[in-house]
Amino acid sequence: MKEPYIQVGIISEPTIKFTLLTPYLLQNKEISGQQEVELKEGQIYWQEKFYKELCFEPINEDTDAFELNDVTIGINFHWERKEDQRFLGKLKIIADGNKLVGINMIRLEDYLTCVISSEMSATASLELLKAHAVISRSWLLAQIQKNKDIISKDTLYTAHNESADELIKWYDREDHTLFDVCADDHCQRYQGITRASTEIVKQAIGATRGEVLMYDDAICDARYSKCCGGALEEFEYCWEDIHYPYLAKRRDSETELTLPDLQQESIADDWIQSSPDAFCNTKDKEILGQVLNNYDQETTDFYRWTVSYTQQEIAELIKHRSGIDFGAIKDLTPIARGTSGRLWKLKITGTKRSLIIGKELEIRRTLSASHLYSSAFVVSKEYGEDKETPTSFTLNGAGWGHGVGLCQIGAAVMGQQGYNYQQILLHYYTDANIKPLYQ
Repeated sequence: MKEPYIQVGIISEPTIKFTLLTPYLLQNKEISGQQEVELKEGQIYWQEKFYKELCFEPINEDTDAFELNDVTIGINFHWERKEDQRFLGKLKIIADGNKLVGINMIRLEDYLTCVISSEMSATASLELLKAHAVISRSWLLAQIQKNKDIISKDTLYTAHNESADELIKWYDREDHTLFDVCADDHCQRYQGITRASTEIVKQAIGATRGEVLMYDDAICDARYSKCCGGALEEFEYCWEDIHYPYLAKRRDSETELTLPDLQQESIADDWIQSSPDAFCNTKDKEILGQVLNNYDQETTDFYRWTVSYTQQEIAELIKHRSGIDFGAIKDLTPIARGTSGRLWKLKITGTKRSLIIGKELEIRRTLSASHLYSSAFVVSKEYGEDKETPTSFTLNGAGWGHGVGLCQIGAAVMGQQGYNYQQILLHYYTDANIKPLYQ
């Protein structure tokens, strides 16, 4: 197998402004400098002509770069913002509905160098960076293969199960049909060469070139999140109902081996409202700085956290986020939890209607103006004179993200404690193997 090229969706807007920082080729003509394309009559309008597609190709793909203006990062998260970003490789622009889409076509290893620089701090340990290189490469190639299988079988990906009493929905990268992956947290955070890659990042990519996680001769769907909260979640409680043995439940510790049955409500309550020993149970700023970029460090509590809402706040929030008017919220009732204690079914009871929602990300989206840190939470209520309707709700929670696969903060601690990248990977991906796919 040769090193593949991949297509990354960067921006989707009616108008896209960009600068070719070096001469690029378009139909054998050199183009450079500031450019602007807009959507007109369902096509790309550029330099007073209409196009179905534009593809600007670098003359030297090792050094030629372009800059996209006003790229949105952290979409729907509390740090959402726009910034100008620079990229190596090709820039392809296509029309899609009422927007234009800017796509970066780049070699896989160059893409990974940028992903690691975007996902992790340049101060991260070499072993942590090696581990992240392997899982980012594995996840991407597994998703591309999965998409090919779906297309070849002429099947549609079902993203929700809906009835009058339940709305169970999950979100995955199959949302993308025009490119392999997007550049935001929905897939893997990718911000091109905007954040300069250090020699240690390049060293980690080079040392693991072509390496992936394998299980039963298939590339592992190597998921990861910021902080598991002390317990790893299983795939099927976050996405489709598939069990991957390498994404198994376990405690994020080598000293405390026993994981309680967190699918039991009373046990989950005790776990979430305590602070059990785990690799990711740390407040060491030096270690956290290895994983968290400046905007991620706006989040200070994530191993255990608390969010409170008044009745008016939660009723308006749920109505806005779900599009459903529940009336006043009477209760948030846990229905089903995964192996890390994360809720994958939650019943919302209001004065006007009730509904069970899931999976974990849908719960997080519904109960936050951006994304709740995780769905591993327990609910407490306060009442006023009216004993029927709570005046406020408090969510006490654990972890940041879905908790499946590698825990970035836990892995950072492991790297700091002297574990090598193979040991880190095999802690988070049970019985997997590390193999090279290409040189």
